[in-house]
Order: sequence, then C-alpha cells, then structure tokens
Amino acid sequence: MSFRDARRDDLPRIVELIADDAVAARRTGAFGAAHVRGFEAIQASPDNDLVVVELPATDLPGEMRDGTPFVVVGCMQLTYIPGISRNGVGRLLVEAVRVDAALRGQGIGSLLMEHAHERGRARGCVLAQLTSDKRRPEAHRFYRSLGYEQSHEGFKLPLDRSRPC
Repeated sequence: MSFRDARRDDLPRIVELIADDAVAARRTGAFGAAHVRGFEAIQASPDNDLVVVELPATDLPGEMRDGTPFVVVGCMQLTYIPGISRNGVGRLLVEAVRVDAALRGQGIGSLLMEHAHERGRARGCVLAQLTSDKRRPEAHRFYRSLGYEQSHEGFKLPLDRSRPC
C-alpha cells in the first residue's frame, strides 16, 4: 500500500470513489470538466492536497484490476487552515475520504487517516477536523473508532441554490 498526491489521470477514479453511494452521487455527479477545474484549483493551492492510496493490482480481486500495476483504492482531500482562534493553531480539514466499498473493513481507511494526521502534523496543525453527512452512520462509527469526537453541530448554506450542497 502506498500513499501519494493525486495526478490528473487519477481523477476519474477519484470521482468514482467519491460518488459511490446515494448520498454523494447526486452532489458529485459524473466525471467532467467541473472536476478537472476543482482538481486544478487544489493543485494550485499550497494549502490543499488531494491524496490517493493505491495497492498492487496483484493484491486485488480480478474484477478490481484495471490493467495497471497499481490501482487507486482510496482518496481524501486535505486542507491546512491557519487560525487565530485556539491561540493561533493550524487545523487540518479532512474531506472526501473514501475507500473502495469492496475493501472497507480491512484497515485501509485507518491507515489513510493516519497518513492525513501525519501530513497535518508535518504542516504544524494541532487539530484535525472533518464533517460527515448525518446519513452515514457507518462513517461516524469509523471516525469515532479513531478518536474523533462529535463536538460541534455543522451548518451549510448553498450560495448557489441551483447546486446541491
């Protein structure tokens, strides 16, 4: 298993991973130009990383092999946020965490999150935070198992009411 920054050619697979459930499919959509623009913005920002985890194809069931020696099986976006509150500490925001549904429960997500925490520490972050849709109880159990606490209520406001949040 290896972690690396995402490349442009990983993007269709990343979108597939993110949109693999009913909660996310509607707001993620099918791979297209908007995803490329988002990827380019992430790439251009020194405060954002799009990370993938890949496994050797030989370690995967035949139906998961895509003809390449390594297959992307998970992803996450990391944002490093400088702060004034909390005595000026930096925070790590973890978003779009996904592991291929066929491989969940095998420890890949835990290793992915530890990698996120390591990157955050390396950037001087003192706190990791994330949000998770209320309709994802399995994800909530996973994050609690890693020591995350449900400490706040989250709020969203669509600034473009034609687009789902």
